Amino acid sequence: MSKEIDYLNPALPRNLRRVAMPVVEATSATLNGYGKLVDDPHACQVEIVQWPAVGSRPIDPGTGDEAGTTEGTFVSEWRGDILYGRNEAVGGNYVLAYATEPDDAHEDSAATPERMLIWHANYHPDGGQLFFPLDRRPFYVPLALPGDDITPENFVCFRFDGRHGLYIHPGIWHEGVFTLAGTQRFFDKQGAVHARVSVEFALEFGCLLEAVITHD
Repeated sequence: MSKEIDYLNPALPRNLRRVAMPVVEATSATLNGYGKLVDDPHACQVEIVQWPAVGSRPIDPGTGDEAGTTEGTFVSEWRGDILYGRNEAVGGNYVLAYATEPDDAHEDSAATPERMLIWHANYHPDGGQLFFPLDRRPFYVPLALPGDDITPENFVCFRFDGRHGLYIHPGIWHEGVFTLAGTQRFFDKQGAVHARVSVEFALEFGCLLEAVITHD
């Protein structure tokens, strides 16, 4: 059994190597396989995955996928050098990223974040997830295609211009939504079961994922 992750105090070692993620503009073409752009959050259907069978007998048709969805506001907020996330749909609070070496990061820093250093990602096997910007400003979302043999080099950081939301398929690796500065709110809708499978880059690979922030 894996230990519970402390999302607000990850206790990262110093001098971890950094793996640069390519930053790609989010379009229908670049998001192919990961998910899609969303214009109307109320018209976006969230996929729910049927529970897997545990033996040779299949799950009865029409059962095992009835938990439905939950929704709320996801808040992405830079406090100095630390990017926090709060997912009101599932009651989650997280440190999403740092703008500098984690040990040197301070909430009272006045510096404008120029990079994101990411220590963790996860996916939901039970369903897809929708993030739609309530504050129409650019944002980033790191994503990787399904597979438990994930490596840091598999991740791509998608840049959104704030005019569209993002829907990601079940099993897609991600870590919330990353505002570029200040505080940004998103409408969040996802599977109600909210199973989570994690990767901790510092612990497993001795690294942090890095993306340079471009302020237009």
